[in-house]
Amino acid sequence: MVLLHVLYEHASGYALFIVKEVEEISMLLPQVEGCVLSLAKFNSMVSLAAFFPFKSAQGALENINAISEGIVHEDLKLFLETNLPHSGKKKAVLGVGDAKIGAALQEEFGVSIQTSGVVAELIRGIRLHFHQMVKGLTAQAASKAQLGLGHSYSRAKVKFNVNRVDNMIIQSIALLDQLDKDINTFSMRVREWYGYHFPELVRIVPDNSMYCRLAQLIGNRKELTDESVESLEEVVMDNAKAQAILDASRSSMGMDISPIDLINIESFSKRVVALAGYRQELQEYLRSKMSQVAPNLAALIGDVVGARLISHAGSLTNLAKYPASTVQILGAEKALFRALKTRSNTPKYGLIFHSTFIGRAATKNKGRISRYLANKCTIASRIDCFSEMPSSVYGDKLREQVEERLSFYETGEVPRKNIDVMKEAVQEAADVAVEMKRKLHKQEKKRKKREKKLQEEEEGDDDMEVNGDAETPVAKKKKKVAAEAAENGAGDASAKKKKKQKVKEEEEEEATEDAVTPLKKKKRKSEAAEEVPETPVSSKKKKKKNDD
Repeated sequence: MVLLHVLYEHASGYALFIVKEVEEISMLLPQVEGCVLSLAKFNSMVSLAAFFPFKSAQGALENINAISEGIVHEDLKLFLETNLPHSGKKKAVLGVGDAKIGAALQEEFGVSIQTSGVVAELIRGIRLHFHQMVKGLTAQAASKAQLGLGHSYSRAKVKFNVNRVDNMIIQSIALLDQLDKDINTFSMRVREWYGYHFPELVRIVPDNSMYCRLAQLIGNRKELTDESVESLEEVVMDNAKAQAILDASRSSMGMDISPIDLINIESFSKRVVALAGYRQELQEYLRSKMSQVAPNLAALIGDVVGARLISHAGSLTNLAKYPASTVQILGAEKALFRALKTRSNTPKYGLIFHSTFIGRAATKNKGRISRYLANKCTIASRIDCFSEMPSSVYGDKLREQVEERLSFYETGEVPRKNIDVMKEAVQEAADVAVEMKRKLHKQEKKRKKREKKLQEEEEGDDDMEVNGDAETPVAKKKKKVAAEAAENGAGDASAKKKKKQKVKEEEEEEATEDAVTPLKKKKRKSEAAEEVPETPVSSKKKKKKNDD
């Protein structure tokens, strides 16, 4: 006999249902599908065994995150340990909707798990009648719980660090590739259009961007003079080429062109030049984003190739999950499946072929170096994905390893061991992390100080508005300087104050002495003379008298 329990995860909590007459239900799947819509018929097949409500919205979010990742949460573990029978005559089978969480539960409890067949139809019926099968739960409360948990789950999934978002890299590399195609197409159109008037210019200037700038600058070739050589030289950066353009314009076989046609050609050339300039800005933006999001991958394989790998994988996290064998042929899927279908040789490399390492390797070593490079790219992407303080230390070390491996294939020089290189990298990364933390702490301190200063100024402005006194900016500056001086020299100010007070007391004493009568002065002098002790000189004189 088989006893089937069905686990249902709802926004309000976990529920465990018992299915009656499992063997008959499994054989009559079409009848089960028909009975799902009727609550009375469905209750005759399924009954609620236990319900575990979530204590808070945060607890519900933690549980649903664990389920989505295929992890058994402590609440779910406790719930099943309490309510799921583990021994008895009937064999217990647990039905779940997700195979991933089913595998985790099977590993945790050792029970048989069923995810297909009649379980899917039973879960559909439970989902439909859940609020009626659980006492005290209304349809409105269940709907609110689902809505709140849905919003929380979405916010938690979308929440990310704005400085380390790889979506911008995916869009940037896609736009960069599109711009390359568009600029090439538009440049060919300018060449063909302006070539009617000045066909010799194509042979002298083969570069597309430079050709468009020259078409915009020259305009009508008959208007070129010896004075135009300097402006031509600024564009082509070569005096000989500028002179060759001038000579070709004088003996050109091109047809004459009307002013209106020339205006359109110049306008189109201007747009192509602007697109080329924007492409350079976009490449700088991509470089800066790669240094923030995946610095190690960029240091190892380059900004453009690293961005293409991230774009093809879908995200940096997906790329970090790929094994090295997948990264090696990423971008060559058609060739791989064609080779598997025809039983021919599989491709050795995909997008990583655009790296300089594979181009530098000999033909017989291209497969080896691509395999080694894919291995290092996988390591770099995982470090970038899961590290908290991004730095390019590991990428530089991995690049050195690839260089040493290339040298080993060419000269036979034995490269360093991976463990030694990684020890150096770990030490350097720790030093860099300490330095970055110190800088961040310093920046945070400055920011707090600036905010405090702004807050004090705002409070001062509010006080002035209340009192009706409006200070000028100059008065504010003076007040600020005085406050700083008072803070810096509080001790000096107190010393100066004491000194002034002492001087004042001495002046008052002198004034009092001047006002005293001469008699009193004389009396005071005689008293002072009596009180004065004998000087060393007078004592010496007395001694000399006695000797005589």
